[in-house]
Amino acid sequence: MKKIFSLCLILCLFPFVSPAAEKSVWVTAEGECVQGEMDTLKEVKGRARRDAQNKAVEMAVGTFIKSHTLVSNAQIAEDLIYAAVRGIITKEKILSSGWDARERNLYKIRIQALVEPVYPEKGQGLSVKLSLSKTDLKEGDEVKIFYTVSEDAYVYIFSVAADGSVTLLLPNADTVDHYARKGKAHPFPPDGSRIQLKAMFLPNHQGTFAEERIKIVATRKKEPLLSLGFQEGVFQVYDEKSTGMISDLVRRLNQIDLADWSQASAVYQLKK
Repeated sequence: MKKIFSLCLILCLFPFVSPAAEKSVWVTAEGECVQGEMDTLKEVKGRARRDAQNKAVEMAVGTFIKSHTLVSNAQIAEDLIYAAVRGIITKEKILSSGWDARERNLYKIRIQALVEPVYPEKGQGLSVKLSLSKTDLKEGDEVKIFYTVSEDAYVYIFSVAADGSVTLLLPNADTVDHYARKGKAHPFPPDGSRIQLKAMFLPNHQGTFAEERIKIVATRKKEPLLSLGFQEGVFQVYDEKSTGMISDLVRRLNQIDLADWSQASAVYQLKK
């Protein structure tokens, strides 16, 4: 008997947030450098300052991410723009600097930096394409997902429900292997699988039209992108009231080089 997984479709409206509207933030960070026998004072001061600058950018990026990922898991249905955020220092003040009182060869510097968010565009590296067998559906229609990657990669496929909960379609309890070969059109569910994806309205849905997005994320290396949600049949589900899933996903993607991950979305519509 085949396992039937119903994708409940409904019109999901998400607020559009422009990256350009993000505000710069002031952060305070401390850098240090140990002077070696061959190091000049100028070299030591430069390395300590760069250490402080790197820490300041890291702190600011954490602030940018946190301010946009503690809203709803449904945010994954939008582009994961915040996962690509980086930072650039536009202003800097040296608050203090000098040799450590206890370790005489340790130079420390404390700075205050104004860090501006930067959202670089992915023009190179790994890319992923996503399509559906149908985009206009009637209730009960079966849906197949197809994806290709430009390089061998690990893929994660998500479905976002109307209530904001997120279901991780791939990998799952039946299909643990989510490694995709480059240039090949991969179907989901895979051929011979007992899983079926069928479109359905939510029980209390009002109206004759609905739509939902499917999201795919691909990474060059196998990454621990998500903490565990709760198990529902063969799928991992993340409750709509919890923000941990989207926070984990964005934070961990932010730690991966932009060339080493990619994403894509597909929208399908349901009519009565």
